[in-house]
Amino acid sequence: MSDKGSGASASRPTLTLITVCVAGGLLPLSLTGSSMALPGINADLEPSLAALQWVVNAYNLLFASLMLAAGSLADRLGRRRMFVIGSVLFATASAVSAAAGQIIVIDIARALAGVGAAAVLTSGSAILAQTFQGPALGKAFGALGTSFGFGLAFGPFLSGLLVSVGGWRAVFAVHAGVSVLVLLVSRLLPESRSAVASRVDWLGTITFSGSLLAFVLAVVQAPQIGWTDPVTLVLFGVCALLMVAFVVAERRQPAPMFDLSLFRQSKYVAACLVPVALAFGFVTLLVLLPSYLISVDGVSAQRAGITLLLLTAPTLVMPSVAGYLSRWVSARVLLVVTLLLVGGGAAWLTVIDRGVGVLAIAGPLLTIGAGMGISLAILDATAVGSVEPERAGMAAGMFNTMRLSGEVVAIATMGSVLAGLTTSRLAEGIGAYQPAGAPPASEAAGQIVSGDLAAVAGQVAEPSRAAFVDFAAGAYSDGFHTALWVLAIATVLAAPVIGILLRDRKPAARPAEQPSRRLDPVA
Repeated sequence: MSDKGSGASASRPTLTLITVCVAGGLLPLSLTGSSMALPGINADLEPSLAALQWVVNAYNLLFASLMLAAGSLADRLGRRRMFVIGSVLFATASAVSAAAGQIIVIDIARALAGVGAAAVLTSGSAILAQTFQGPALGKAFGALGTSFGFGLAFGPFLSGLLVSVGGWRAVFAVHAGVSVLVLLVSRLLPESRSAVASRVDWLGTITFSGSLLAFVLAVVQAPQIGWTDPVTLVLFGVCALLMVAFVVAERRQPAPMFDLSLFRQSKYVAACLVPVALAFGFVTLLVLLPSYLISVDGVSAQRAGITLLLLTAPTLVMPSVAGYLSRWVSARVLLVVTLLLVGGGAAWLTVIDRGVGVLAIAGPLLTIGAGMGISLAILDATAVGSVEPERAGMAAGMFNTMRLSGEVVAIATMGSVLAGLTTSRLAEGIGAYQPAGAPPASEAAGQIVSGDLAAVAGQVAEPSRAAFVDFAAGAYSDGFHTALWVLAIATVLAAPVIGILLRDRKPAARPAEQPSRRLDPVA
């Protein structure tokens, strides 16, 4: 028997399920909630664009890079204990964010919230695995997935409502309050730990996390200091060196955090690449679109959150549709369709402009959301089903780390690209027209991309203000359109690559043998 625990809470499976699902649902809410809070934070604290981006990036970065380490620690220290530690960190960090008066405090708190999120998710999943068996386990993880879907689908709306009613601080305050409730109930959860838990791969964790941190720091700072600045180049160099060190370390580890040999299997590589592509086409819009709507169209955070329901609501409906279709259509075809829908929707979304109505962008947002929803039904099973059963746990952990790391890279990269494009267009106009009182192009772009065009316009002398607002909104829209075309082209080009990687490569049967009738979850 590999696990041991008290079993005291086995009589409370429903309470255990509810507690883990509520805690799990907070994790996507923390991403979407922070993105809805960015314009308010920017208006109140007036940070630099790079510092503001870390409100989202710090959370995702630590969440992604510590998933596997947190899981190993939970096996050694106890799953309930790690769940409690994670909940304490998440609640404390959220409360600090709600009360903070400086952006650096929020950034640090958001990083700690990411650490807590990694501990909560890994230990919560392990608790469910120890509490339920057989068909009940599948239903329990289905409920956890639904809670994630709810947080993803309704997070922008709920967070927008909180911002409109209580300001940006209300978002983090509510997260803290719910986490405290989870913490109070968590003492009733079952405790267990692995009798054969492996040691934490600290070298792999440090090199992987450090490489990811260096990359994100480089792309976030580059729009302000320049892509060819020595600091930017050094950071990219550090990223490359640490990634090489990570690969070397994992190859020498007897029990590595990442079994790199899994990447020799083309189907598993494809399954890991799909969420990275979708992060660029879907997740980045969760962060960038609210600020665009608030800045260019001047809508409230609540109205922006309602608009984003067009993007997120299909993720609740389409998994069931895709599950039904998967009886006749292969996962390979469905995943290719997913990428084409997301890429096509991103190209269609270029109709967005200042003053354009919600109906004009409803079609592209629903298309992108539908594509994302299809992937949610089949992607995890495709990833885990493409490797040997005895390596399913490691494959799932690596897959989730790739998914979260892809989100970190996508959000940081596209945020910086959008800021750089907007800065370039603003510099041309400000240099040509010299509007009185206009701030430098990079500073103005940072404010506008952060959702505060009104603050920039307020610095321009009255005779030029209206013309500057029109020009600045146009510059931001042009940059947004270019970014959308980049997303569309990259996602569409990824579709045939994924299709090729997912091809069934069954060896030809020998004359004396019958062809294998093994069911393949992908082919």
